[in-house]
Amino acid sequence: MLFNSIEFVLFLPLVYSLYWFITNKSLNTQNLLIVVSSYIFYGWWDWRFLGLIVFSTVVDYSIGYMLSITDSKTKRKFLLWFSLIINLGLLGFFKYYNFFLDSLYDVMPFLNTSEGFNTLEIILPVGISFYTFQTLSYTIDVYKKNMQPTKDFIAFAAFVSFFPQLVAGPIERASNLLPQILKKRKFNYEQSTQGVRLILYGLLKKIVIADSLAPSVNEIFLNFSLYSPLVLILGVFFFTFQIYCDFSGYTDIARGLSKLLGIELMENFKFPYFSRSIGEFWRRWHISLSTWFRDYLYIPLGGSRGTKLKNIRNIFIIFLVSGFWHGANWTFIIWGVIHALLFIPSFLSKSNRKHIDELPKTKYILPSLSNFFLILKTFLIVSLAWIFFRANSVGNAFDYIKHIIEWDFDQNSIFYNPYDNQPLFKEYIYLLGFIVVEYLIASKVINLFSKDLRSRVFIDSLIIILIIINSPVTSSLSFIYFQF
Repeated sequence: MLFNSIEFVLFLPLVYSLYWFITNKSLNTQNLLIVVSSYIFYGWWDWRFLGLIVFSTVVDYSIGYMLSITDSKTKRKFLLWFSLIINLGLLGFFKYYNFFLDSLYDVMPFLNTSEGFNTLEIILPVGISFYTFQTLSYTIDVYKKNMQPTKDFIAFAAFVSFFPQLVAGPIERASNLLPQILKKRKFNYEQSTQGVRLILYGLLKKIVIADSLAPSVNEIFLNFSLYSPLVLILGVFFFTFQIYCDFSGYTDIARGLSKLLGIELMENFKFPYFSRSIGEFWRRWHISLSTWFRDYLYIPLGGSRGTKLKNIRNIFIIFLVSGFWHGANWTFIIWGVIHALLFIPSFLSKSNRKHIDELPKTKYILPSLSNFFLILKTFLIVSLAWIFFRANSVGNAFDYIKHIIEWDFDQNSIFYNPYDNQPLFKEYIYLLGFIVVEYLIASKVINLFSKDLRSRVFIDSLIIILIIINSPVTSSLSFIYFQF
């Protein structure tokens, strides 16, 4: 079920009403409603994969319980590895089985053999990468004795399947989400108001910005050889904002829905395109994933301790795994390598932690000239790397860049949609307005949660009008990160 669908518009008020007016007397009943609602929400896509969520829930709940009743190091390690093998095994099969077979088949000629392998028609379950990492965080934290396992199976099932963030995050830690599910929740008007505004802003990002840019992006990347360098640059620029608005828009909606249910989720994005370095970018982009890898992979590998060579090795592993997490394609691995190569120099020079404040601090709204150029440089580098993320293959990505470098001006205009040759006036206006609004919000000039009534009414009305104007007449576009 999509947040931006008619089905969800009918689903949410029903769940909300039952949640606060029917089941609010009993915490267990309220949590059971979360589980049932989440299973309906997920099963709307394909009910057959509900079994995977239930299986992961039962496995990690049981392992958490068994870890709580044994102090044997051998048994505890066995239980941890059992959870890792089961969860990562399922993820590996559904997401990477055919990728590994195809990659092995490609190297067969170099091994002087032509024996082939049979691939399978495997459907990737939506959100499997997200809820797998979420359940793993629970098992690992219980194993490390950083938290006590819960004996409440319904609450644990609600934690694993919590529908607002089930299929595209943020990847919540058990230490943050589970205690909120185990605690009695009371309706808070201000929290609900903030939730509604986050939902509206997320829908604005998704429907008005991301979905408006999607047709041009799809056409340009699919037929890049037909277009001039300026149009190809436009395609990169559009995709850079499409993926941000699509993914951060989902997160905003998820956080808003959670607030409606009296639950707070972590921030997943903090205005990443205003970063002044790659290190700062990764502190602002997909925060739940980057901190997950930091805490559960980078630090266990040794982190920043030890020799510089080991530090570089750990950084490479983190970015390679991060790229591979996104999908079974070499394009994502190359994207991860690019970011590793960009990050390592700043790590070695100890400048990766240089910019840790929210935004460049100046007496004026605009950043200083030096900060502006740092932001622009980082934005251009990140945008260039997105070519590999978006391309269908590594070869297509290099060909795309090659066509940009050739710099032939005698083809197309950047002022018309490449797919229907209509003016791009609306897209440019929306994008420019969005960049300005994002900067003003980041600079705290605009408060998305303003308590001023006139401000609320004006902003909310404008957002609703833009969403209605740009909503599709037929089917809604899915979120990009559903495929990961």
